[in-house]
Amino acid sequence: MAKTAKTEQEEPLKVKLWKAADKLRKNMDAAEYKHVALGLIFLKYISDAFEEQYQKLVAQKNEGADSEDKNEYIAEKVFFVPVMARWTYIQGRATQPTIGKDIDDAMDAIEKDNPSLRGVLPKVFAQEKLDKTSLGGLVNLVGSATLGTKEAQSKDLLGQVFEYFLGEFALAEGKKGGQFYTPSSVVKLLVEMLEPYEGRVFDPCCGSGGMFVQSEKFIKSHQDNYKKKGKTGLSLNPTDRISIYGQESNQTTWRLAKMNLSIRGIDSSNVKWNNEGSFLNDAHKDLKADYIIANPPFNDSDWSGELLRDDARWKVLGEKLTPPTGNANYAWIQHFLYHLAPTGQAGFVLSKGALTTNTTGEGDIRKSLVEKGLVDCIVNLPTKLFLNTQIPACLWFLSRNKSNGGFRKRENEILFIDARNMGFLVNRKNRELSDDDISLIAGTYHNWRTPDGNYEDVAGFCKVATIEEVAKLNYVLTPGRYVGLADEEDDFNFVERFTSLKTELENQIAEEAELNRKIAENLSKIKLPK
Repeated sequence: MAKTAKTEQEEPLKVKLWKAADKLRKNMDAAEYKHVALGLIFLKYISDAFEEQYQKLVAQKNEGADSEDKNEYIAEKVFFVPVMARWTYIQGRATQPTIGKDIDDAMDAIEKDNPSLRGVLPKVFAQEKLDKTSLGGLVNLVGSATLGTKEAQSKDLLGQVFEYFLGEFALAEGKKGGQFYTPSSVVKLLVEMLEPYEGRVFDPCCGSGGMFVQSEKFIKSHQDNYKKKGKTGLSLNPTDRISIYGQESNQTTWRLAKMNLSIRGIDSSNVKWNNEGSFLNDAHKDLKADYIIANPPFNDSDWSGELLRDDARWKVLGEKLTPPTGNANYAWIQHFLYHLAPTGQAGFVLSKGALTTNTTGEGDIRKSLVEKGLVDCIVNLPTKLFLNTQIPACLWFLSRNKSNGGFRKRENEILFIDARNMGFLVNRKNRELSDDDISLIAGTYHNWRTPDGNYEDVAGFCKVATIEEVAKLNYVLTPGRYVGLADEEDDFNFVERFTSLKTELENQIAEEAELNRKIAENLSKIKLPK
């Protein structure tokens, strides 16, 4: 019998690059190495795009084209790359001991020739602790990938690589890394529910810019939907349809955001950095946004609230309701409301504790939000979605006008969705929402708020409650208090469930015992120096 050839599915470029780049990291901290790796990837991208345009201009020399004229590149929305920063030059010096300084100089030269990149590109390559042999290896590795040509851009190769690297670095950094990265499935769910087809999109704690990137992806993937809604005569180019506004207090994270947006051609001129942050130094004081999408820090106690007791943002509800100085959750909610346009909508992540807390006036603010009809929907999320915290989280959706934008009038209603049991484990520590999960949650919300939707309450999953019903529960917004148990859970079999959990625990103990045995066996083989 002839042998069947074993075929292995080829790994995507982003996975291959990550595995090789991570090996070259050696002992360097992931928090620092991410700027090295992502900086080089960005440099390769703009150099590829430049080189493709350069060759076109060389071929058109007899027609008067000048391959060294910056304007020839600006006209095609391509960054101009000076000779000393072009990839062929950099890769040719990959084995030189000065490669670190060469790359830093290249980054400086690019910034001088491209004003939109000034202060954005990392200059971290000459530092002594960065092994120059490994750096040269990383240059050669990145050089093996084509990232910036028109063909590569049409496949979004760089976007995929950059996004994958951001996620892997966040995993490698753990708690610290999660500060600049919101898991993609959570971002996708927020964007799918809000549907930001056009208008001003604002994120006042924007991290590496994932909310903006996903908004652009949303428009591209829902163009047919847009046409069906009768929205004709408008550009289907996402960069023409939405304008983005952002703020970030961490400068290195802001740089990541600027690069992340630049590679997709998204105008990031209104993505601002200052080290005081959105509360002390609001970079967009006069902005009224159509959509706010955000993941602010959970339970932040160091937000300088004592300096802002009389701030105008706390009067956004028509009465002065000052958030507590020891927790920024409700300060963020009021900051979002302050920046919403009259028909604006907000979707954001918060600690689940914000749904029930009555500490130092938070309960009064929540009561006012409910009674004024600003709360549209609450989604309870599964655990283990976030890389930087094990604190249970939820999604809030607020609407300034709950009869706006062609939606059904629903001023006296709040939709509660309990998604705690959704998602799948990627590993023992982290969970993701599947596309089907996202579609079900977002579809439930859309069916509820649209006039022709076919929404129905589902026990254990979703329930529409009136403001009077919420008031009876002391304005607690925990979805589980409203949706009840799923039908199949009404007949709960305690013995069966106890037996199942006991078996799971015994299996886990057995696995850990076997792991400890193997560790002890390997340790016994190690010969210590005399």
